[in-house]
Amino acid sequence: MKEVFIHPTAIVDEGARIGEGSRIWHWTHVCAGARIGRNCTLGQNVFVGNRAVIGNNVKIQNNVSVYDNVTLEDDVFCGPSIVFTNVYNPRSTIPRKAEYRNTLVRQGATLGANCTIICGATIGRYAFIGAGAVVTKDVPDYALVVGVPARQIGWMSEYGERLPLPLRGEGTAVCPHTKARYVLKDGRMRRVS
Repeated sequence: MKEVFIHPTAIVDEGARIGEGSRIWHWTHVCAGARIGRNCTLGQNVFVGNRAVIGNNVKIQNNVSVYDNVTLEDDVFCGPSIVFTNVYNPRSTIPRKAEYRNTLVRQGATLGANCTIICGATIGRYAFIGAGAVVTKDVPDYALVVGVPARQIGWMSEYGERLPLPLRGEGTAVCPHTKARYVLKDGRMRRVS
């Protein structure tokens, strides 16, 4: 069994569940209700809320806050200084904790540095969000999205290679690195081998 590493400057509230082999670095705060899986890395100055759920093998780079109602499935990569929200229309004088919207980042997705994920969105499996993008709606599995607001410009393999496929219609492609085969049909991408 691999030990959990918690840097001396980190604060992990009693009750937080952290899976074996996970590493929590400098000035990070994990709240009491947080659930963190196995073999995760939380970089410097990360915050994890009470109702945040983090799967196995998740990498969270420096300066990221994973607020309540955010779920990161297994193998998600969060680049430095990305932003999650949990209230759609915040006001300082109006309490809206009962209005938190769920955000789901599906298995294997990559969130590039400084991107923003507006609450209520689902990021599909192995999707790739470009650095600085602002995601305001759901992102399909394997989609590559960039810009403000984020728009889809292509498709990505599970390995993280861009696939030469049209945005719409049908087609097949092979990952140049792994040789895995992907099929696009009716606007949906899936791996077939």
